Amino acid sequence: MQKQAFVENKHGIVNKYYDFSTIMKKPVLTFPLFFELIIWLFYVGIYKYSAYMESSSLPHVPNNDLPYLQICLYSICSTLLLIPYYRWLVPHLLQRKKYLGLFVLTVAYFLLLMPLNNIGVSWLFKMTTRGLPVNGFFKFAYQYWDWNMMFTDLIAFFCIGLSRFSYQNEIKRHQSETDNLHLQLNMLKTQLQPHFLFNTLNSLYGLSLVGSKETPRFILLLSQMMQYILYDCDKEEVSLQEEIDFLKGYFELEQQKFPKASIVFQAPEVDEAIKIPPLLFLPLVENSFKHGRHKLEDHASVLAHITISPTQISFTIQNDKLQTILQLGTKPVGGIGLVNIKKRLELYYPKQHQLTLTEENGQYVASVILNRK
Repeated sequence: MQKQAFVENKHGIVNKYYDFSTIMKKPVLTFPLFFELIIWLFYVGIYKYSAYMESSSLPHVPNNDLPYLQICLYSICSTLLLIPYYRWLVPHLLQRKKYLGLFVLTVAYFLLLMPLNNIGVSWLFKMTTRGLPVNGFFKFAYQYWDWNMMFTDLIAFFCIGLSRFSYQNEIKRHQSETDNLHLQLNMLKTQLQPHFLFNTLNSLYGLSLVGSKETPRFILLLSQMMQYILYDCDKEEVSLQEEIDFLKGYFELEQQKFPKASIVFQAPEVDEAIKIPPLLFLPLVENSFKHGRHKLEDHASVLAHITISPTQISFTIQNDKLQTILQLGTKPVGGIGLVNIKKRLELYYPKQHQLTLTEENGQYVASVILNRK
């Protein structure tokens, strides 16, 4: 994916540049490419070669499974013209839903272009194999073009084109979901910043009034957290340790706002190489602080912890529920935050995650388990 960045120069002009390191990636063996290689190897290289050998009158060569490699090369060369058909024509017309045009061009391709191509390739091989036993085959090779071969070519290479079309659509859908989730993440950050900043500044104002020695430290902590939200979270992935440090600061500031509550976050020191999407757990944390009983009652709790194993990352948070909310019949869950985390988990950890949201014994418990990549 081509990434963009914006930099302001010394004159205050914003320039855009591209990160070309993300473009020069190693080729990936996708399913359409694998399927294409299989067709060329087994169908073109083996099946068509065998069919031509059976149709020819060339003498058998004992102890040699591939006695006439020129015929194998001929089967490959006579099929090369189909590459534009399945690589561009089929996906392009299917993408634009021009089905009639695809039908007409397919008929023209296989009834006109391919027979003419076969005659031309046969003549070329006939001219380059003079004096060889196989030359007699190429003198009449254009006659071996039959309906069965044309039909099998059509099925094999149309399937390749269809697989490429499906794969391209899946890539576009995946990119669209990614862009949508990035917008949701930005919206989540936008919602978090003023609310979080306003509440934290109120707490710092209270500390400054009483002349607390902790005021400078909390100001520095707030500055580091805002830097993380504004800048570091623009990356596709961040270090899990960075995410843990951010959550520790979040819990510490919340504890400062509600000193009589039990607000605890436990997490080990982890390897910097472990990466996760930024602010992945934040919607669950916000939900707990938003609907926790600690806002109205003393001695309530919000408890969270992260555990790391060689195969999994587990995050769990629980809070005492507000009884007033339950009496009104509203659910203390929902909103864009939980929708965001569900979609992001499906995107970044397809079939490699578990998200559970439960309510029991007066507590709301949320848990996420990620299979490590």
